Amino acid sequence: MRKPALPALTGLRTILAVNVMFFHFTPPHPAFLTPVIGNAYVFVGFFFLISGFVLAYNYADRPKLEKRRFYVARLARVYPTYLLVLLLSLPFLGVEWQAHTHGDFFLGLLLTPLALQGWVPALATFWNTVAWTLPAELTLYLLFPFLLAAIARQSNRLATPLRLGLAILVLWMIGITPHVLYFFTNPDHLPAQANRFTYAFWLRALKYSPVAYLCTFTSGVLLERLHAKLDLAEKRRFLAAAAALAGLALFFAFAADKVPYVLVHGALLLPLFALLLLGLAGPNPITSVLAWKPLVLFGETTFALYLLHFNAFLLIHFYHLPEKLHVVRFDPWISFAFILLMALAVTRFFEQPARRFVLSLAAPKS
Repeated sequence: MRKPALPALTGLRTILAVNVMFFHFTPPHPAFLTPVIGNAYVFVGFFFLISGFVLAYNYADRPKLEKRRFYVARLARVYPTYLLVLLLSLPFLGVEWQAHTHGDFFLGLLLTPLALQGWVPALATFWNTVAWTLPAELTLYLLFPFLLAAIARQSNRLATPLRLGLAILVLWMIGITPHVLYFFTNPDHLPAQANRFTYAFWLRALKYSPVAYLCTFTSGVLLERLHAKLDLAEKRRFLAAAAALAGLALFFAFAADKVPYVLVHGALLLPLFALLLLGLAGPNPITSVLAWKPLVLFGETTFALYLLHFNAFLLIHFYHLPEKLHVVRFDPWISFAFILLMALAVTRFFEQPARRFVLSLAAPKS
């Protein structure tokens, strides 16, 4: 039987995705939001934690996970929209031709439709800058059944909440170790500390490689097992969510600009994100706010929104659409609204029908 939905996590995804959009195309905003929007890249890692959590929530208690059905379901969920956005992004191939050697260009042209570009740091952002996440996500989907089986084999060792919590802590430390080593060894020989605009081979490998998100994703899987064992009361869930939000607010207000970029990008905030997930995985007042229907509605479109927003925003302004439609005084907000509606339309009229079609093709024939 299906487990109850987690609408607060869906609503949370809306907030995270919109912040990522604002990070790439920063609008006018109150000064107190600058640390959050300026460091919203950390929310991409949070998506991988949520992904591991939600997959484990839906699949971990099943008697048997059929790998073929799982893989087909995951591909049907993400791949059609990915290809659609690549088609919409064809005008950017001219830019890629100018930015790369001919060999790299043709390699990117081969790898990107196959969602393999994330394995080559120099080409991770080829064609659609933000689509580097799909190679990572598909790799984690591929590993997910094996992770579940490995965790099941260690069920005796992970039988208590304390042990699960320690396992998540160990994974967090392992996951952040390459970023710590990068900070102290500077393998790219940078003359100054890295920031979001730094272009360097090893830094790009840390930022875009699928392997870099394995510990975060696995932590999400273990976190769901911890959630199942704790069975927290409403008050405790509220305290967990409130404490996590307070911790994040303090970090963004006082520490975000002081902590090295490579460490923040390396899942430094994973403990706070994990605490927030535990709080939002059950009923409490904060969950009720995030389960607001408009947030949930757009939360269901966040995959399309994430893939669309970068190139769509650039195309809107390359063709000067706000000027031609005489709405430039409302920009960039009118552009953001259009992209949100576009993501909703792609989800409703393309992603969902395409998913059903792929699943029907893969269904066993009588």
